[in-house]
Amino acid sequence: MRDAHRKAAEQHELAAKAHRTAAEHNEKGEDEAGRWHSERALEFSERAYKLAKEAHTKSGQIVSLKETGTL
Repeated sequence: MRDAHRKAAEQHELAAKAHRTAAEHNEKGEDEAGRWHSERALEFSERAYKLAKEAHTKSGQIVSLKETGTL
């Protein structure tokens, strides 16, 4: 179980890094490189979401944000 959560966290970290790199390229006017990193960030984010959802489902602890009062 911990491994599934760890893998999801790793993907979240990769997404964050790709977002930061995309922002840096964007600030430099390097649109093509920024776009490439943005696309990687989206891929990592989608993978992280999928892994996190699977991990929560397996652990039986999945709840919606509405149920927790977060939204």
